[in-house]
Amino acid sequence: MKTIWLGTSWKMNKPLSEAMQWCEILAQRLGQVVHPDIQPFVIPPFTAIHPVSRYLQERHIRCLTGAQNMHEADSGPWTGEISADMLLEAGATLVELGHSERRGAFNETDAAINRKVHSALRHGLRPLICIGDSAEEKSWQVSRETVVRQMKIALHGLSRQQVVDTLVAYEPIWAIGEQGTPARPEQAGEIHRALRQGLCELFGQETGLQIPLLYGGSVNKQNAVELLQQEDVDGLFIGRAAWDATGYCEIVQRVTQEFILKSQ
Repeated sequence: MKTIWLGTSWKMNKPLSEAMQWCEILAQRLGQVVHPDIQPFVIPPFTAIHPVSRYLQERHIRCLTGAQNMHEADSGPWTGEISADMLLEAGATLVELGHSERRGAFNETDAAINRKVHSALRHGLRPLICIGDSAEEKSWQVSRETVVRQMKIALHGLSRQQVVDTLVAYEPIWAIGEQGTPARPEQAGEIHRALRQGLCELFGQETGLQIPLLYGGSVNKQNAVELLQQEDVDGLFIGRAAWDATGYCEIVQRVTQEFILKSQ
């Protein structure tokens, strides 16, 4: 049984009080009973990483804590930035890189994301690399070429030993956000097959099959199971549906019931 990754990023939401309320509900609903083949993770704002990580660790809740961005440099005159070591010290174990909002609003390039990926791995952080196509690229029928190119640049220069410590999340830009329309499961499956093929071409089949591919974009409890039924979808990167802890727990429980308990 492959590991199913189920996580959420809060973006610039949830002050500390709300972050801790989310954790308390998670502890009540899931506690220590998360199945070993399910890997939950949460990516709060920087200010909540340490308290969220500590809370989960102290209660032995097997949920990873991540960060939403980092700088490629170890230290230096980078006002307003944060380094991999600082994130590790705060309790983060993974870092989200290349989200479409970072690419669009902050002009982050594929090359810059690649440098961050190398820096994260060098310091022991697991990169969660976000890639996605725009509505225009979808209409031009170049979605597969677009996201495979983004992925190949982000992973450029990594060894096979390094790349198995990465995660790749396909988040179509047209599917994310309050007005987003989720990709149909077969659409997500088609893109994920292209990504898997690209990984196997780059790193060989044995390694390429080990790299988790997540789907994100208007995921909810109604479509979660059907998305995960696609062969190359190894997890879900959930947005607004998981900002409410009860909603997140319902998705985790539904996935556990469908893919784990029924197979036993």
